[in-house]
Amino acid sequence: MRTIYYNGSVYTGALPLVQAFVVENGTFLFAGTSREARVMAQEEDSLVDLQGRFVCSGFNDSHMHLLSYGNMLNAAQLAGRTGSLADMIQCLTEHKEKGSADTWIIGRGWNQDYFTDEHRMPNRFDLDRVSAAMPVCAVRACGHCLVVNSRALKLLGITANSRQPDGGRIGIENGQPDGRFYDNAMDLVYDAIPAPDREEIKAMILASVKALNACGITSCQSDDYIAFRKVSWREVNAAFKELEESGQLTVRVYEQCNFSDVTDLKEFIGSGNKTGTGSHRFRIGPLKMVADGALGARTAYLSRPYADDPSVCGFPLYSQETIDRMVSYANRQGMQAAIHAIGDACLDMVLRAYEKALKEYPREDPRHGIVHCQITRPDQLEKIAELGLHVYAQGIFLDYDSRIVEERAGKELASSSYSWKTLMEKGVSVSNGSDCPVEYPDVLKSIQCTVTRTPLDGCRPPYLSEQGFTIQEALDSYTIHGARASFEEGKKGRIQPGMLADFVILEQNPFETETDKIKDIGVLAAYVGGRNVFLKENGI
Repeated sequence: MRTIYYNGSVYTGALPLVQAFVVENGTFLFAGTSREARVMAQEEDSLVDLQGRFVCSGFNDSHMHLLSYGNMLNAAQLAGRTGSLADMIQCLTEHKEKGSADTWIIGRGWNQDYFTDEHRMPNRFDLDRVSAAMPVCAVRACGHCLVVNSRALKLLGITANSRQPDGGRIGIENGQPDGRFYDNAMDLVYDAIPAPDREEIKAMILASVKALNACGITSCQSDDYIAFRKVSWREVNAAFKELEESGQLTVRVYEQCNFSDVTDLKEFIGSGNKTGTGSHRFRIGPLKMVADGALGARTAYLSRPYADDPSVCGFPLYSQETIDRMVSYANRQGMQAAIHAIGDACLDMVLRAYEKALKEYPREDPRHGIVHCQITRPDQLEKIAELGLHVYAQGIFLDYDSRIVEERAGKELASSSYSWKTLMEKGVSVSNGSDCPVEYPDVLKSIQCTVTRTPLDGCRPPYLSEQGFTIQEALDSYTIHGARASFEEGKKGRIQPGMLADFVILEQNPFETETDKIKDIGVLAAYVGGRNVFLKENGI
């Protein structure tokens, strides 16, 4: 049986828009005029009047953390309570009083740059106000810094004499631990928090995909193996596959496989896992590594001191030797790689590793990539294009980062950073995403930032306005280029015959909406393989 959708404004991946499309057996059969589509209808077929609504291919969030998002949904939601330190503390207290806490009180989403009452990061003594008896952990929005209370420090055995870990830092103030942990040092805290079992993992995934479907997301590329350090990749894969087999996995997942040790990577690949292994619901993607921290926490690795704190440059999370070894092995094994690099000094390390690996073992179209690609110099933009890399951008980051980039990185570096349009003009494929739960996976808000280059509240002029995408380019970054990042451009990302019937119906046409109102466009419905996975009340 076919379903004929007609009387719409349909973006197929090319302009002009068409009016209709036909779905059969989970794929698109036709896209064109309403008259042509309706002529195809047989007696048993269904006809759906789109009432002029805008339709495009389902959105593809090309870098996020699905399992961590599900875990965050169970924690105190600090992102909406980060206007002041006092309100953040109150949010954690309310979470405790609701009985949501078990052995630990956990929250995520604070950002000290939004505090109006204090102009600093929270410390152990702030969290002691939430509880002196129970351990408390509050993770910064970026996920590269957290703070715990005094009770947690005691449980962890952290003192002023504790060894500073490689690729991380334990905060010290006035000669004593201040409760803050940065990057790899955060593992000391995470190792002490009880790990979930498989059913709990599945529940987290289900909560996440439901939220993604409501945003019109039908595919995501997700880093999940380090969500819980005590949970193996085998357990994570098993959870995804059980959900797939039960028909509950309503987002197509391309797993960005996070490993930091060659021995572990060899075991993974030796167990039959390599880029492309799996189905169109759950597939193995690239080797993923996180090579530095975040700009907001001043842990992104810059080539010069931070303009607003000359005592720090950030730091790499791995040595050049380790990155070289990991990338080289993945490349030789036919595996794609995608490496987080926010600071320009970190990007130098990653580019060296890719260039070295491809010289040692040349491959045709490996589609290695840079995740984030934020602080960049002109010479690095040239090298990214020369190496044929893919860039996983996060347009939504401009909502916050456009306020701080010059303050943190300095005027010179800021003048050539977040230059995703320049990369596109050099022939680089640039996809878009949210890095959720760093940001919520709201695609329309991200598209607005990608186009306008301003915060969502319009409080600042555009940051490097010439780097703004057109509406079509922004849509393509969430559809066509998202599919290309996972070698699936021949199967999804466009509404064309033979493509998987993943699509989203919006309340308004982005091409006809004022750019500062794109964020207000609602999602009416989302479909995966022709099956409805989200329907707004009173929607189509």
